[in-house]
Amino acid sequence: MAGVRSRWRWPAVVVAAALLYGAVRAAGGPPSPAPPRSAPSPSGPARPSAPTAAGPYDPADYAAVVRRRAGQAGVSAQLLMAILYNESYKPHDPGFERSWQKYKPDAAFGIANMHRATFDATRKGRDFAGRAWDELPDDRDLAIEAAAWYLHDLAAALPAHRTGPYGTNDLLALGYNTGQGNMLAFARGATPGSQARSYLDKLHANWAEAGRAVRSGETS
Repeated sequence: MAGVRSRWRWPAVVVAAALLYGAVRAAGGPPSPAPPRSAPSPSGPARPSAPTAAGPYDPADYAAVVRRRAGQAGVSAQLLMAILYNESYKPHDPGFERSWQKYKPDAAFGIANMHRATFDATRKGRDFAGRAWDELPDDRDLAIEAAAWYLHDLAAALPAHRTGPYGTNDLLALGYNTGQGNMLAFARGATPGSQARSYLDKLHANWAEAGRAVRSGETS
């Protein structure tokens, strides 16, 4: 989770929140947010369309977006996709995310689970500088773009000389999950805690599937 301070034990809490959200909807609560607008970016033409944010979510459906955004940011498409798989542990429905944010104000938004402070720091000087963090639940292309550039910024901060046992992809994933400061500590040999280690184990488990996903639909 980008910029996360601590990770929750999601399954039971998510189920309870989802049931609450469903009950509100069934009782005639507020409708889901409107679909994202096709507004032009501040730098020029309209952004390419991405699959809708409604309905079941499969990171593999966004392979083309991942390849494009990873290429623009100069990061590994497979790493970016693997992180999306890691971050797919909770429902990525815009209405659910906003309902959950009211219960937990510091919750992350979007399919890449990015916190407000991380998004605001990452967007500076970028094509999406005029976009807002609360647009992430509705615009999955924006969420992937921001995640790609955050990985770019983390990579730029990595020291050339490292004493820890982790390679670049592992360090970037740890940085994505725990923040830049912790990533640099791991690069100097610090040992990740149980939650960070679990995130890295999950990344390794998702790595092959992420590779297959980013290769799907590629043209020769």
